[in-house]
Amino acid sequence: MTEPPTEPTPNRPDSDSSNMVEDAIRDAGEQVEAINETAASAANAVPLPDFGADATDAAAAGIGMLGDVDLDVRIELGRTSMLVDDVLKLSPDSVVELDKAAGDPVDIFVNGRHVARGEVLVLDENFCVRVSEIVGKIPEAGAG
Repeated sequence: MTEPPTEPTPNRPDSDSSNMVEDAIRDAGEQVEAINETAASAANAVPLPDFGADATDAAAAGIGMLGDVDLDVRIELGRTSMLVDDVLKLSPDSVVELDKAAGDPVDIFVNGRHVARGEVLVLDENFCVRVSEIVGKIPEAGAG
C-alpha cells in the first residue's frame, strides 16, 4: 500500500518560509538604518539659514521700499443726505448738519478702506487728527 503524500499543516510554518521572512525583516531593518544614516549626514552637510532674526529685518526693509508711495488718506467728520435742490441752495455761509456730534471720533480712510478712528485737534492753528484706534488688521505682505 502506498501512503498519500503528506501536506504541510497550516499551523506549523515551513522552515524555509520562516527563514525567508526573517531574512526579509533583517534586510528591511538594515535599509531603515541606512536611510537614517543618510538623512543624518545630509542634514549636517547642508547649511540652513537662520530665518528667525533676519525675517523681521527683511520685512522692515521691504516696507522701507514703499516709503515714497502716495496713498489717498481721508478723514471723515460725518455724513449726511441732502436733496439736489438743497445742495444747489448752498452758499458760503450755509451750515450742513452731520450725523456725528462734536467730539465724536472721526473715521480715517486709506485708499478707500476704513483703517482707524481718531480725535480732531488744533495744533499751531491747523487741524490735525490724533489716531486713537486701529479699526482693522492691516494685511501682511503677500497675503490675499
